[in-house]
Amino acid sequence: MILRKMQSSTHNHRVNNSLCIDRQVAAGRAMSSAVPPQPVPPLDQTLREYLRALEPLLPPDEFQHTQNKVLKFGQSGGLGPRLQDGLLRRARTSNNWLSDWWVQHAYLESRQPLPVHSNPAISLPQRDHCDWRGQLLFASKLIAAVLDFRAKVNTGQLPVEYMRGEPLCTQLFPLLFSSCRIPGPKHDYISHHALSRRSPTHITVVRNYQFFQLEVYNSDGSRMTESQIHGQLLRIRAASWKTDKEPMGLLTSEHRRTWGQAYKRLLRDKVNKDSVRAIEQGLFTLCLDSPVMRISDEKYASRMAAQVLHGGGTFSNSGNRWFDKTLQFIVGEDGSWGLLYEQATAEGPPIATLLDHVLDYCQKPDPKRSPLVPLPMPRKLYFLIDKDIKRDIEHAKQNLDILINDLDVNVFNFRRFGKDLPKQHGLSPNAFIQVALQLSYYRVHGEVCPACDMVSLRMFRGGRTEFIRSPTRQTLDFIQAFDDPALSREAKLQLFREAVDVYSALTDRALRGQGLDRHLLGLKLQAIEEGLSIPKVFMDTAYGLATHWRLRTGQVPSNTDSVMCFGPLVPDGYAVCYNPQADHVHFSVTAFNCCEETDAETLARSLKHTLGQLQELLQPPSATAAA
Repeated sequence: MILRKMQSSTHNHRVNNSLCIDRQVAAGRAMSSAVPPQPVPPLDQTLREYLRALEPLLPPDEFQHTQNKVLKFGQSGGLGPRLQDGLLRRARTSNNWLSDWWVQHAYLESRQPLPVHSNPAISLPQRDHCDWRGQLLFASKLIAAVLDFRAKVNTGQLPVEYMRGEPLCTQLFPLLFSSCRIPGPKHDYISHHALSRRSPTHITVVRNYQFFQLEVYNSDGSRMTESQIHGQLLRIRAASWKTDKEPMGLLTSEHRRTWGQAYKRLLRDKVNKDSVRAIEQGLFTLCLDSPVMRISDEKYASRMAAQVLHGGGTFSNSGNRWFDKTLQFIVGEDGSWGLLYEQATAEGPPIATLLDHVLDYCQKPDPKRSPLVPLPMPRKLYFLIDKDIKRDIEHAKQNLDILINDLDVNVFNFRRFGKDLPKQHGLSPNAFIQVALQLSYYRVHGEVCPACDMVSLRMFRGGRTEFIRSPTRQTLDFIQAFDDPALSREAKLQLFREAVDVYSALTDRALRGQGLDRHLLGLKLQAIEEGLSIPKVFMDTAYGLATHWRLRTGQVPSNTDSVMCFGPLVPDGYAVCYNPQADHVHFSVTAFNCCEETDAETLARSLKHTLGQLQELLQPPSATAAA
């Protein structure tokens, strides 16, 4: 029924839509041709850097054992060069030799629940509204802003972004809309609808656990105005005053295999299938949340970030989510708002570009007058719930609440300095923070740990992400020296500069497509592709240790005071995300309560103390006073 209605839109609408897609495809091709293909790093370089990364983590005897395996793997005529040749062939015949493999391996084959474990959340500065009236006014503006961004993507009017003077790939932007992750028994897949000849013209709005299909384009193909959208949101609110007893969205929070089985049961019924397809095909989802429970001003930022990340639990707003959806904008009655996104299609930098556009748009008045035409009532999406589906929902409630209660979220704003301080001393702000994180971890746990810092590969066609590994040997030297009272400040400062500079060099190498982690993964997957046994170098305990990421980190630079939040990659690990501004830095630290060794608040406290000491290392109090 819905698909028939969409397909029977006017001829003008179809023509406008078709032209829009043609321009979008043409713009995408033009942009792709301006961006070089992603290189395959030299094998000997990657193996050398891999050993260098293992050095601070392994005792000498274990390092020697691993070194022998690595050298054997890379020797002429061995397995390494054969697999390298396979990667080079793949690079010559594909858009990107790595990205499809990475998405499949890192995301679609993962069976963990999407909330906490996978989907990142971005919590943005609280708005000044404090009731449902302000909530709906802002939500109307937000929808209009996202549609404006989509229009610029579709018509090729989005400004080209540059990094280090090089243009960035834009292939992900069109895929952000009308896309959704679909659960499967062994792996998931992504359903894209934005590039179809009759691309969807609706979003889904969820309030009090009830989903509505809201058309956001007029019959002539023009976007609805803010006041039109606002009128429709008022109708949705009036139709959803009472919370649905069965929060269907919770099913998407389950273990992927469990959700895949429930998904099959759900789609047996035609009404359910129609409703699910409407959610999956919608341009994006808007979640109208009830207020975040306020405990104290100090804890509010942490609770707000957690609210965006997982909804706060089954007695809060978690039922207002469809975690498989690529884009979910959250707007609370209390002024809290943010974005939750699914990573198989979206990455941090394109999401930051989208949010920057939204924030700029929200500063402007509504540019259009509303046409005086009646609008159809937004369509409520119904679900037929039998005893099996009801049981699935009950299990999802229990499992999600357990997961949420297990996650500790600590968000804080470090105000003593921001990225300007390291810049004044010729240091990379990101490398500065990474070394500080390793020192903070060492002070809490008495050892360094494998850490990964995500960087974008958008300088290459179809590029996704790469890891920068830490600690380095120089970082370890600095950490072990920093609390030694026998060493002079000058000696410590020199070691600190060396650690930061080495990390900056690793960052530069990764941005140029010369990182080691994705290359190692490619070699492993190439062996599987050729039907070979997994090489011994990847079965070595050192490889397992080096990829047990106890520190998952990420810098999401943005023009606003936003903070990203996600869960740790391993049960005994942390996730730390940060957004450096000129004179302050926003941090989020997460850890699992089930692990007695880790504590988000303790690491956050250590990080604040360490950053203050590093400031004093660069700017001694006596020198500051003298100046």
